[in-house]
Amino acid sequence: MSSIFDPAHQHQDVDSKIAAALERMAQAFRVLLWEQNKLHHLSPIQIQFLVHLLYHAADRCTISDLANGFSLTPATVSDAITTLEKKGMVSREWWETDRRVVSVALTTEGKKTARKLSSWANVIQESVAAFDPQDKVVVMKFLMHLIESLQQAGVITIARMCITCKFFQPNAHANAKAPHHCRLLDKPLADVELRIDCAEHQPFEEETASS
Repeated sequence: MSSIFDPAHQHQDVDSKIAAALERMAQAFRVLLWEQNKLHHLSPIQIQFLVHLLYHAADRCTISDLANGFSLTPATVSDAITTLEKKGMVSREWWETDRRVVSVALTTEGKKTARKLSSWANVIQESVAAFDPQDKVVVMKFLMHLIESLQQAGVITIARMCITCKFFQPNAHANAKAPHHCRLLDKPLADVELRIDCAEHQPFEEETASS
């Protein structure tokens, strides 16, 4: 099978060019994370955990949820969290309703560090901001469907996007400005309102299992 990294093949194949471009984007994110590593002496995954904990509720911050969300084993997550505990940045909290479930919470020091780290990828956003709004919507929708495809292939574990949610109804309205519908919010949605990471997301299989 041809490789996307073979220029001779890549030059003749659009799919390979897109895959190679995405790999270069992944390199850019790695570079930005390692820059923060030098400043704060935290590993890339520790940085990502701290930022995740800053912006998500306790039920999205259990060891198992972190493992699923970042496609890691629970043991790997636990090791990283233990290191952050030793640095005084996080603590473990057992749920009162189920003592078997452990959430990870930021300490005061952890919140301070997480806020500093939360802008680590802003340079990417600033570059994106310069492009045409319509082009950005097209790219966003393409990437969402690509993520969905990778989730179906088992490469990505969790994708809490509108298009993978049981409440989402695509092209439910004749209104071109807001063609989609969210049954949870009971409101039309424009393309620009589609979410990549939604706290209320429920996958299709949950609806199937309950019916």
